[in-house]
Amino acid sequence: MSERPASVASTARLLLVDDDEAACRLLAEVLERESYQVVSALSTEQALSAIEEAGPFDAILTDLRMPGSSGLDLLRAARERDPSALVLVLTGFGDAAAAGEAIRAGAYDFVSKPYDIAALRETLRRALGRRRMAAAEPGGRFPAADLARTTNEPALVGHSPAIIQVMKTLARVAPSQASVLVVGETGTGKELVARTIHHFSDRADRRFVAVNCSALAEGLLESELFGHVKGAFTGANSARPGLFREADKGTLFLDEIGDISPGLQARLLRVLQEHEIVPVGSEAPVKVDVRVLAATHRDLPALVRDGRFREDLYYRLNVVTLMLPPLRERPQDIPLLLDHFLRSLAARHGRGRVAIDPEAQLRLLGYSWPGNIRELQNVLERAMLLAEQDVIGPEHLPAEVRPASQPPAIPASPSQPDQPWPLRSLEDLEREHVQRVLAEVRGSREVAAQVLGISRRTLTRMIQRWNLPRH
Repeated sequence: MSERPASVASTARLLLVDDDEAACRLLAEVLERESYQVVSALSTEQALSAIEEAGPFDAILTDLRMPGSSGLDLLRAARERDPSALVLVLTGFGDAAAAGEAIRAGAYDFVSKPYDIAALRETLRRALGRRRMAAAEPGGRFPAADLARTTNEPALVGHSPAIIQVMKTLARVAPSQASVLVVGETGTGKELVARTIHHFSDRADRRFVAVNCSALAEGLLESELFGHVKGAFTGANSARPGLFREADKGTLFLDEIGDISPGLQARLLRVLQEHEIVPVGSEAPVKVDVRVLAATHRDLPALVRDGRFREDLYYRLNVVTLMLPPLRERPQDIPLLLDHFLRSLAARHGRGRVAIDPEAQLRLLGYSWPGNIRELQNVLERAMLLAEQDVIGPEHLPAEVRPASQPPAIPASPSQPDQPWPLRSLEDLEREHVQRVLAEVRGSREVAAQVLGISRRTLTRMIQRWNLPRH
């Protein structure tokens, strides 16, 4: 039972917008049982009419993808009429960038379908509570983040809960000047996240400069970061400004920050505190205005405890942390990533559309991806180059990806003519195939449905009818 105070729901008027009439009616009934007053609309046009005739509403819940005008169009129109409008965006589509776009356009939150009713209720309760708190303040207004830069944005792809959460956090921190620490295994897309933050920041028209701290020796990294004067050391035949000055007014991304030496840690801390650098061989400080984003695959708190990373620097860098999950923990994102990479790789190599054989896709879904997204992209590029008929098959995949559980053996023909052929029903074969796909994708119904080419609802009915195990 919800712990929401009765007064919050009993006085809250909601506008629910979804072109799926059955889904709209079902959610309206759920919310009405919570004592909310609900007005339903099946299109953006109906919703705008409802706002004109029956508004204002305490909150608007809108589907993102609808025929004609989208939920984003409704969001922008509603906030144009009322900058304090409280909008929650609902979507079943897999473009994680939509989360950031919705929040940048002023949405309070982004809820992915199929949504958890309890979680949706809690999100709505929290949103309405904060709206009331804001309204109670003199001149208070519900906060909005309208960053309308949505063209040519970096493609952070996925619809798993973890990636949606990354996108929502990213959308909120991008317009700030806060330092952000991106944590994740090698190949999870840490630099892509940093570039996305820069793209949606107020520094987007300035430079984004990236450096891998683990790839350079200490002396060379110091010169790269802070620059040097002519004659500072042997071979310094001319002055070098350094990456901090190259990134002035922009963003500097320090990848693998956990690998820098104690000496460099102290110098970096000074830059973050004083906003100035001292080039190697000089004593004159130079002011810089740089937003620092950092990333690591290491456990920085453990390094702090062991005395190998400065605690004060850690807290300077760790104003906001974004945790990127490994690909093996988000298999439902793999089909979307496959489609995204196949399109981009085909364009890069001047190829037409390249498809993936279902058996090859099953192998890709069943692999653990220790190299994460970077490994997936490399495997696909290799396979695309080897595929002769613009169809990637299992034979085009590397040996480490190819092994997988073999399909059920086809019975050999009977050696004796009087022995009966072991005929099996189509339903038996279908059940075995569905069970095998579920096992390969570690029980993810969403991924299994995409592989099988059926809806998740149809898959659920099959699982219930055949009483298949829950992986």
